[in-house]
Amino acid sequence: MTVLRRRTPLGLSGVLAGGLVALAVTVCLVQGWASTSGDPGPGSAEVVGHALAALGAVVLQLVAERSPGRTATLAAWCIVTLAAAVLWFGWWS
Repeated sequence: MTVLRRRTPLGLSGVLAGGLVALAVTVCLVQGWASTSGDPGPGSAEVVGHALAALGAVVLQLVAERSPGRTATLAAWCIVTLAAAVLWFGWWS
């Protein structure tokens, strides 16, 4: 049971960290395309915000995978919180 409790947050955080990286790359590509075509695009604040969130998620995922016990679990849940914040402030509001 203990292994399952550790793997579940780590698996979820890994998927979310990868999703944040993919989302940041997509936002950067859309901004680049919009700037060459004359469209407004998402804006530099959105690009920087998504890039920083992706970078933070990757660092937290490395901490979660290499740390023992509660530190790993806390880092994993921080990624879940970070992903929820990016979706809330960047997409839903």
